[in-house]
Amino acid sequence: MNAPKIPLPEYALPLPDSARQALARAWLWLGLISLIGSGVFSVLLVLSRTPVLQELFPDADFFHVALVAHVDLSVLVWFIAIAGMLWSLNSSSHAMGWGWLALWVCALGVALMSLAPFIGGGVPIMANYIPVLSDPVFISGLLVFGAGFAALVLRSLVLAPVLGLGFNGGGALRFGLNAAAVSAAVAILAFAWSYAVVPLSLDHKAYYEILFWGGGHALQFTWTLLMLVAWIWLISACGARVPLSPRVALLMFLLALACVFVTPYAYLAYDVASVEHRQLLTWAMRFGGGLAILPMGLAVLVALRPAADMRADAKPLVAALIASVALFAVGGVIGIFISGNNVKIPAHYHGSIVGVTLALMGLVYHLLPQLGYAAPVGRMATWQPVFYGMGQLMHIAGLVWSGGYGVQRKVAGTEQVLSSGGEIAGMGLMGLGGLVAIIGGLLFIVVVIRAVRDGTRAAGR
Repeated sequence: MNAPKIPLPEYALPLPDSARQALARAWLWLGLISLIGSGVFSVLLVLSRTPVLQELFPDADFFHVALVAHVDLSVLVWFIAIAGMLWSLNSSSHAMGWGWLALWVCALGVALMSLAPFIGGGVPIMANYIPVLSDPVFISGLLVFGAGFAALVLRSLVLAPVLGLGFNGGGALRFGLNAAAVSAAVAILAFAWSYAVVPLSLDHKAYYEILFWGGGHALQFTWTLLMLVAWIWLISACGARVPLSPRVALLMFLLALACVFVTPYAYLAYDVASVEHRQLLTWAMRFGGGLAILPMGLAVLVALRPAADMRADAKPLVAALIASVALFAVGGVIGIFISGNNVKIPAHYHGSIVGVTLALMGLVYHLLPQLGYAAPVGRMATWQPVFYGMGQLMHIAGLVWSGGYGVQRKVAGTEQVLSSGGEIAGMGLMGLGGLVAIIGGLLFIVVVIRAVRDGTRAAGR
């Protein structure tokens, strides 16, 4: 006699009420608009680093201005907007005015940052994590956006649901989202602490590098936690068995969060401009960030192996999951072999960041029906993560290839000085992959807008 099957935990959140649904939709639209803007700048970036075409962009400052806007829109704004969507779904319906205020303040900041490259005259400063333009419009926009982000995080913490003893898959997801909000709060504290103590006498490059170092490292824990939440949420949404109990999943989220608390210790123990401060934060990110990623990544691979048991309409989610795990793994492996200040460094973080992006794209696909829109269907929705992932993989491969020849990072146009056939071939592959990835990014926008249109028509709105 066969033993009865034990019910499997379902990793999902309850359907939101209309108030939280509307707020979550608004955060999603802020994220989509930021991706559209970053896509425009990414086209210019790829063209300015592609052999032959780079001759059309002799002014290196053009590349750097476009890079500032692209990075801030595609990473900082996109991730925070999707975090806002998820935290809105995770919170209660109280203090909705607070939630809408945080959204509109963030939107105002994004508008100012996006306009600054066209109406300002600031010098691009390629600081790690948050590059900036030394322009009053851009800096004002960044400060306004930061204020909106702080309001979002504070509301998410205050209105976070209390987890009871009857722990299930939904509770594990809520814990992961709460942990992401905690790490975001630590990042905001680090930014404020650095702002208070970094000497104003430093030159702009050193000032912003130190200013954003601590908070930027802490934010990586937030992005990682959001990705891990998306992974197990999507496994369950695909109809696959999640090979982790809710309590084990909670432990993984806790491990991913734990090392973020090294951040305040680093500020207490060392001067923010010291080598020890930088190294401790780097160590915490490398060690802490990897504790939960490997077992969670293996869980994804184990869960997706019996693909025949999954629903047919889950193909876009499966594609996003596989692409996310693959890109994040590639980025991590490249990071182990980095040496020198060459384009292997952007290859590393492109893999990691795109891994997070693909996970969040898949989660957006899954949540569209819960936001009042239609579910994405058809070949385009399935092939979009493939196009985006393959393009980014080619982009990364070209950067690693060129990095082996010593091609420097954060340069473009005539400053690249591509002298050998290997350098030209590597950067050519980078350019081709970048263009394929741009197509994949545009397809994501198209798929989501189609789902919005179909859902709106079906509802008669």
